Parts: sequence; C-alpha cells; structure tokens
Amino acid sequence: MGLPAAKQSMTEDRLNVLSIPMGGAWSDEARQSAKARVEAMGLPHRRDEYWKFTDPVRFVTPDPTPAKVFGAEEVPLFAENDTYRVVFVDGIFDAEKSDSSVLEHVEIERLSECMKADIHWVRDFYGVLETDGQSPVERPLAALNTAYATDGICIRVTGKAPKPISVEYLHENESSDAILHHVIRLEEGAELTVLESGPAAARFNKCMEVDVADGAAFHHVRAQGRDHERQTATHIFARLGKESVFKSFTMTMNGVLTRNEVVISFTGDDAVAHVAGACMGDGDFHHDDTVFVTHDALRCESRQVFKKVLRNGAKGVFQGKILVKKDAQKTDGYQISQSLLLDDDSQFLAKPELEIYADDVVCSHGSTSGAIDETGLFYLRSRGIPEGPATDLMVIAFLAEAIDEIADPDLAEEVSERLQAWLSRRRNG
Repeated sequence: MGLPAAKQSMTEDRLNVLSIPMGGAWSDEARQSAKARVEAMGLPHRRDEYWKFTDPVRFVTPDPTPAKVFGAEEVPLFAENDTYRVVFVDGIFDAEKSDSSVLEHVEIERLSECMKADIHWVRDFYGVLETDGQSPVERPLAALNTAYATDGICIRVTGKAPKPISVEYLHENESSDAILHHVIRLEEGAELTVLESGPAAARFNKCMEVDVADGAAFHHVRAQGRDHERQTATHIFARLGKESVFKSFTMTMNGVLTRNEVVISFTGDDAVAHVAGACMGDGDFHHDDTVFVTHDALRCESRQVFKKVLRNGAKGVFQGKILVKKDAQKTDGYQISQSLLLDDDSQFLAKPELEIYADDVVCSHGSTSGAIDETGLFYLRSRGIPEGPATDLMVIAFLAEAIDEIADPDLAEEVSERLQAWLSRRRNG
C-alpha cells in the first residue's frame, strides 16, 4: 500500500531540494538504497506512533526555520581538555581549526574522502547499522541522513586511544542546514572516548554508527546547548560484541526543538550498554529522548537513565524500550525517566516499554514527574541558603544519577559545573 498523499507530497518536497553527494560505486549504492527507504517509509508525521509527542514538521520542510546565532557566553565545553579536535562550521569541515597530527592506534578520515575510495573499511559499515535499526521501528530521518549526508568523520581504533576525540560543531549562518554522518569502528580490545559539543547549525541532522567489537569500550559525552533557536535531530546506532562496553551521556541546555534517538543492539554475550541524559529547559523548549535497546545475547546489561528539569512551559519527552529476545537469558535491563517540573505550565510525556520473550531476566522501568521537594528546600533555607541557590542545589542533586553515568570523573565534574552555571544565569537573568 502506498503512502498517504500528504505524506508522499511532503517527502517529495524535501527530497527535491537535496542532492546525493558524489562518490564511488559502493557509496552510490548505499546512498540510493537509503533514498529508496525514505521514499518507501515517507518522512515522519505527527500521526506516526513514535512522533505523537513531537511534531516533526521543522525537520521535514524543504528549508530550515532560521535560527539566530547567539554569542558565546562562556568557553566551549571540553575546550580546555587535552583532546584531538575536529571542527565543523555549519556542517562544513574546517581544516584550519581541526587537528591534523597522527593519533596512535586511531585512523581519522573525512567521510567525503572515504566515500570516493574503491576499497575502504567504511564500506562494510556505512548505512549498515542504520538499516538494521529500521526494524521494528522506522526511522526515516536516519535514512535521509545516510542518503544525503555531505560529510562526517570515519574513525577506526585498533588499541587504546591516547586522548579523546572532540568533535566541535560551530554555528555561524542563521539559515544553515547541516547533515553529517559519522562511522566509528572499534576493533577487538580497543578503547575510545568521543566528545561532542556545539549548536552545529540552524537545522542539524546527524547520524552516528558505532560498531564495538569484542572486548572494546566506547565512551561518548555530548553537550547540546547555546543557540536556543536551533532544531536538532540525532541518531546513534550501536552494535556491541562480546564483553564490550558502550556508554553515552548527553547534556542538553537550550534548543527550541531537539530529538535524540539511540538504537542499541547486543550481538555478543556479557556486554554492557549505558545511555543517559540530563536536560534543562526554559520556555519554548521541546526535548525528546527516544531509545530502543535490543538484547539478543546472554548476560548483557543495559541502563537507561534520563532526567529532565523543565520550567516556563518547557516540554520534555521520553520514549524508551527494552526488547529481550527469547535466547537472551540472564538479561539485566534497567530504565528510569524522571522530570522535575518547576512550575505548573511545563509538561513531561513518557512512554516506557518492556517486551520480554526470555524467562530468566531482571528488567525494570519507572517514570515519575513532580515538583521540587519542599521539605528538602525548607531544610536548605533553614541553613541560611537563599531560595534561588537552594533550588539550584536541589536541581543538581536531581540530575546527579544521570551525570554519574559518565565514566570519567573529571568530565562528570565539568558537566555538573556547566549545568550549575546555566542555572545561575537563568536565576540572575
């Protein structure tokens, strides 16, 4: 059965303004296949089950809604860390701002160059995890990305990387429309930390495919903030081998519309995957975390920890699912989503799900929404702390469980300090 007329028209209008980047034979095949998936699925509509809480119209119009470029209020997160820096400005790679030195055990190349090669390791991964992640839930914005991404980075790690790779996204053009795709492959026993920060563009569609081989460990810390009018849709597709580790944390402050999707698949026994997020929204702020974890191996552990602090009419969304297949015995799956509403105008919408076919598992999920603890606030104020700073302390304490998912304590402290600074600015502004 064909697409509804309105959805087909919307999809055609979006695709008509895009062009598939030039590449080699295999990359052209991968992109054309992704385009065909988009045409078959149609771009998302509010009537779609996994979009009923978030209106995708800004992501699918031919032209982006302009987003004002805000001045930098503080030093970018991770800027003072010892990292290997990769910079994109409105979706365009900036060689002058990026590092070019050799990083031991790590190969880093631009996607645009990899796609031109006749033989390249990326060939076996580009679009593969995204394609697998289309079932049982369709993710058309990810397929759109695979078809039309103009650039990105390809990282192959063969040992323990000596320092993190920091990908910085700068926004300078109020009408920029960036589509980036990253491919990351960790070979057996390898280890890598990737940091991401910056507003990126007026409208930003980013996809990251992460293949973690047996015994490898991938750590990811992401900061989304500053330019409030930006519209961001991201996808992370991760495949985990035996005894591997995947940990991802996202901090979000500001952003009129943000949708972060994470799709994780356990394919090897005894693997661990933790995905967490802490967000703070004020006013015309809409933030959506959508997570799908598939357990298809023995004795694997997954954790989803998401905390949202909302005020002045801000809206938060969480959609999280754990799917345990029949042979995934000894699965340990945990999911928690909580919101702290600082007024009566804000809203938190949650859809937690468990689908379990194995009989020897430990799985749980919970979702709560409430106001600030008046007893705790009274205690702090009785110790001489003014109401504003006392409220900030309560907020940071509420977010602590999500921040604790960051493996590196220095990075966790840096994130906590940045959240406190945001709270202080809002209170004094």
